[in-house]
Amino acid sequence: MNLAMTHMRVVSALIVREMSTKFGSKPGGYVWALIEPIGYIAMMTLIFSAIAHAPALGTSFVLFFATGYLGFQIYNAKVSFLGSAVRANKTLLSYPNVAPIDTVYARFILQMMTSTLVAMIVFTGIFLTFHNVPEINWAKLIEAEIYGGALALGVGMFNSVLFVRYALYEQLYGIFMRPMFMVSGVFFLPDSIPHPYREYLLYNPLCHLIMLFRSGFYPEYRAVGLDITYLATFSAIVLFIGMFVFTISRRILRNDG
Repeated sequence: MNLAMTHMRVVSALIVREMSTKFGSKPGGYVWALIEPIGYIAMMTLIFSAIAHAPALGTSFVLFFATGYLGFQIYNAKVSFLGSAVRANKTLLSYPNVAPIDTVYARFILQMMTSTLVAMIVFTGIFLTFHNVPEINWAKLIEAEIYGGALALGVGMFNSVLFVRYALYEQLYGIFMRPMFMVSGVFFLPDSIPHPYREYLLYNPLCHLIMLFRSGFYPEYRAVGLDITYLATFSAIVLFIGMFVFTISRRILRNDG
């Protein structure tokens, strides 16, 4: 019990430290967390509204791209922040009460809170421009957060180890992730892609994550091809692998982190 309370206090202190480092050290740091997604959504809206009469789903380009971009960020924002969690807190690992996993949990919780707050502000702003606000399916949004968070935590822990051990892996992972934004359904509906390319796309769990997230905002969206069992199983396996690799590498991370 005392050990659990100690780790809770450590994680809480690390969250405050990460908030200061991520947002407090930059002018308008908290504002930038909001401006960045708004900028991406606005840019995509302007480009696609100029070349198409209507979005692939619904009538609002802004809502379509917001659900795509913020759905993708459920995973991507967390993974990007978690990868350097251990390395960025190297000096703190010399204290016996600070465990490598504490740094990961602190960043995960902070990013989850930040992404949730940003999403609430963005969607509130969008809905204020609507005459008829769509009915939100909160169960699907929470489900997307759970599966996307589990997937991000697993990959984040795995990357935390390999980023410390192998500098080349970090570069390769960055190269691999660049096209993921383009092929995960942010700009399009995976279920509208013709056979057999749709089947290839649906091996990507992020496609299912974004489809699930979007279906929470579009009651009429059938999301053909969405396989929640596949997404849940994939996320659970990746989380287990990430936790296993991280656990057996704790000593290495404390010494070399």
